Amino acid sequence: MKEILRDPEILGGIPVFRGTRVPARNLFDYLSNGSSVPEFLEDFPTVSFEQVRQVLRAAEVYTEDCAA
Repeated sequence: MKEILRDPEILGGIPVFRGTRVPARNLFDYLSNGSSVPEFLEDFPTVSFEQVRQVLRAAEVYTEDCAA
């Protein structure tokens, strides 16, 4: 997925949103704790709405594929 980068030079290889140092896991933590996408974007302004949209869409497709 092009929106997520895993580079050993950035946060020790933790998957981050490309072009940022924001771990992708933060998005899912926010959502699972009841926060909204706008709240996430407000707290992490280096992440774009389009990046979030793409990551959530990929997660949706992945879960649909797993359920099939």
